[in-house]
Amino acid sequence: MDPFLRRDGILFAEDVSLEEVALCYGTPCYVYSRAALEGRFRAYQEALQGQKHLVCYAVKANGNLGVLDILCRMGAGFDVVSIGELERVLAVGAKAEKVIFTGTGKREDEMRRALEVGIRCFSVESESELYRLNAVAKSMGKKAPIALRINPDVNPQTHPYIATGLKDSKFGIPAARGLEAYRLARGMDFLEVVGMDCHIGSQLTELDAFGEALLRLKELLEALALEGIHLRMVDVGGGLGIRYRDEEPPSPDAHMSLLKSVFGVSSGYEMVVEPGRAIVGNAGVLLMRVEVLKQADALYFAVVDAGMNDLIRPALYEAWMDIVPVREREGVEARLWEVVGPICESTDFLGKGRRLALQEGDLLAVCSAGAYGFSMSSNYNTRPRAAEVVVDKGRHFLVRERESLPKLWEGEYRLP
Repeated sequence: MDPFLRRDGILFAEDVSLEEVALCYGTPCYVYSRAALEGRFRAYQEALQGQKHLVCYAVKANGNLGVLDILCRMGAGFDVVSIGELERVLAVGAKAEKVIFTGTGKREDEMRRALEVGIRCFSVESESELYRLNAVAKSMGKKAPIALRINPDVNPQTHPYIATGLKDSKFGIPAARGLEAYRLARGMDFLEVVGMDCHIGSQLTELDAFGEALLRLKELLEALALEGIHLRMVDVGGGLGIRYRDEEPPSPDAHMSLLKSVFGVSSGYEMVVEPGRAIVGNAGVLLMRVEVLKQADALYFAVVDAGMNDLIRPALYEAWMDIVPVREREGVEARLWEVVGPICESTDFLGKGRRLALQEGDLLAVCSAGAYGFSMSSNYNTRPRAAEVVVDKGRHFLVRERESLPKLWEGEYRLP
């Protein structure tokens, strides 16, 4: 479903006008649709019917407590990559046994906290981490449940910054060393080897590489079984893309159908998936206001009140994200605009060459901004981070206050 539709020329989120949201909470402001979040999560649940499974939302995509609360109520598990993300999901009432801790550089204090609360599994990314986790678990008198993250060396055909399954990636253990790594883990007294993990990248728009990775995992699982190492869980990661412009990514059903076709629904493995962007990406927009319109030689600039500190994807990845007016203008000439922010960087742009009919003071919405928008935002140029709002049918709820200026230097001190 598309929760952002026009009525009489005005853009709505479900049954709430985005003009009303801007009036209540100001701009820049992230706006999320509860119905879209629930619908996308439900699509994964339905695609895995008949298969023992757990859908773990990838918190890094958007960790707002309002978003996490919605998914927790629907029975989601969570994929976390830091102690901060772990505490976030615990704060909304998530059960620790539905949490998987991934990431390449877990600190000892993070391992201890995860063991203390009883998480479902650690995704271990190196032999060195096996030794560290075993020592931490021993010091606590506990056994740490683990899955080894296997790097299958497949090309997911995505942006190189978000490809994680190539041999030159920092993520995971090379598949060629997988059997040896499992033997090592089996010999450690304070580790419980329960699963296998793999994640090849983000914003995947085709499934060939995913299918290739699954076959390599299956081959390794069969080799492990011959050595008496029987796993009960296979975590195939997330990464399914969304539509930003003209992409045609597979549906969750197609994604999970490939998984079931490789392993079979009666394989005995619990299948874990970790969608993030695929759940929240199209469920959110960034609302912003045009401050200044100016011309420089042949270019026209629309300077808005959101910048690369609010949404860094265009500057970081040269990502294309649709920008649309909240209220359609009549009687104003449309032209190509460079939509830029107020940050003192030439890379501070939201969109280039966008045909829009604009006046100063107009509201614009950056579409498909629910994932890696606020979660990657910063206070660069001493700018408060944006407010966040969830829309639920005809109601809207503030789920993060806009930061106040004094908050930005709270905890900083002058010299005596």
